[in-house]
Amino acid sequence: MSRSRFRLGSTLGPFLLAAAAMLASALAAPAQTVDTIDPALRAQVDRIAAQVLAATGVPSASVAIVQRGKLVYTHAYGSARLAVGSSPAIPATPAMRYSIGSISKQFTAAAILLLQQEGKLSLDDPVGKYIPGLTRGNEVTLREILSHTSGYQDYWPEDYVMTIMMRPATVDEILDTWAKKPLDFEPGTQWQYSNTNYVIAGRVVEIVSGENYWQFLRARIFRPLAMTSAWNSDQRQLTQADAIGYYRHALGPLRVAPTEGAGWMFAAGELAMTPHDLALWDESLMAQSLLSPKSYKEMFTEVNLKNGKGTHYGLGVEVREREGHRSIEHSGEVSGFVSDNVVLIDEGAAVAVLTNQDAVGAAGTIAHLAAPLVAGFPLTAPEEQALSIYRALQQGRIDRSLLAPNLNDYFTPEAVADYASSLAPLGEPLSLRQTASELRGGMTFRAFEIVYPGRRLELTTYTYPDGKLEQYLIAPEQ
Repeated sequence: MSRSRFRLGSTLGPFLLAAAAMLASALAAPAQTVDTIDPALRAQVDRIAAQVLAATGVPSASVAIVQRGKLVYTHAYGSARLAVGSSPAIPATPAMRYSIGSISKQFTAAAILLLQQEGKLSLDDPVGKYIPGLTRGNEVTLREILSHTSGYQDYWPEDYVMTIMMRPATVDEILDTWAKKPLDFEPGTQWQYSNTNYVIAGRVVEIVSGENYWQFLRARIFRPLAMTSAWNSDQRQLTQADAIGYYRHALGPLRVAPTEGAGWMFAAGELAMTPHDLALWDESLMAQSLLSPKSYKEMFTEVNLKNGKGTHYGLGVEVREREGHRSIEHSGEVSGFVSDNVVLIDEGAAVAVLTNQDAVGAAGTIAHLAAPLVAGFPLTAPEEQALSIYRALQQGRIDRSLLAPNLNDYFTPEAVADYASSLAPLGEPLSLRQTASELRGGMTFRAFEIVYPGRRLELTTYTYPDGKLEQYLIAPEQ
């Protein structure tokens, strides 16, 4: 979802705030800290996180890494709470909770699938079977609700706290206001993200199960998976031992994120937890340990529109392809927090990243740079060659045996010097990956993306069938 708001006030003074946070974190940290990762990979992940935070100014990131189906690393970077007056900043630790925002939606989808396994509902049931009075409720199905193809209008697309959100809300108020409007489109004909869908889904969980939504998640998902840090931030503020969320006005100073009344998030984004416990959920997705194989297949299968067009979305999860590999992922953004969770199912790899500033994509940048490294995706031969040439040019060198005559002429001493003087200060890139390839003029054209914190470069090459390079050009990515 775009945003969620948390009441973060305290009656403690600044000194007691800091002391309480540090003591609670110290007591909880051992259970949340894991470090069995290969040291070389740890260094790469640490470098990515540190450089992305430095480039974006986001106060902190807390990261969990799953490799070969097992949690191998948790680490936090930066400040979970900034200095206030004479009180020092509080360093982030793996034991601190962060809001996960819309990553919560996959837990709601799992709850619906659990109820389907028990024969209590079907994904193809109309929502009107459970909640009367919704617009065209006898036509819109639960599957369309969970896949954002229903047509129900999003109740919170804005990236700020609206005035009406300063007071508490109920599920019925949200549904009466947004789920009884005319649909934005015919069911199943478009994909459009809508938090309203998941408020509906959460209410269906309560009606069918006869339980409070949060209590259902605790009993059926969090306890079986030992996710002890899971927290309902829609009803209870985060504790003094947790991270605090920040935001900026334009390029102004970081400020504590605004708050709102209870009830606005519900099943669309109410959850907070540590990355450690989000990684336990990722482990369960890979092992298929909580749901039936059929349910996981339904969750992970891209939902198509009625015209056959794909949506890149399953049930509560994005369904993507990364480096030619299947990726189940989702991001989340609420007031003061942004999260990203990437699960490379077939490789047993996952990267969960939680950050404490909204409207900045640091979490996604860290997750998507680290995931290929965690999964062990090797560079292709063209990528290896492109990176080798790049490193040499940073040092003012070029292997002319690789170059066709025209490119050899292009790399004059002046050109080589310009490449070196402009690229050397950038240092080693965080990643270099091929993004496109096609045939043209009897050669293979390739495009590569070279990533640095806060900067991306585009490299384009042309290669003859004999392997000689006709082009090797670098420019800022447009």
